[in-house]
Amino acid sequence: MIVCSCQHITSRDIHSAIDWMRASDPATIITPGRVYHALGKRADCGGCMPLFLSTMRRNSNLAVPAELTGLRQRPQRKEHTA
Repeated sequence: MIVCSCQHITSRDIHSAIDWMRASDPATIITPGRVYHALGKRADCGGCMPLFLSTMRRNSNLAVPAELTGLRQRPQRKEHTA
């Protein structure tokens, strides 16, 4: 299925790029920009982004690696003393 008609990117291209990135670096964070880059393309008009993202989300290799989950911590709130 064509996902991005401006850059001629199919759902198969997206899944192949995600699978390749995950195989080459299991700890990588996969973003739409990295998928475009892996395909040698750039986002153009952005009209495909909702479909592009939903196609990415259907790939089981998209998940954030377990060792990287929970790394972001909420900033400590400063308490005001009077």
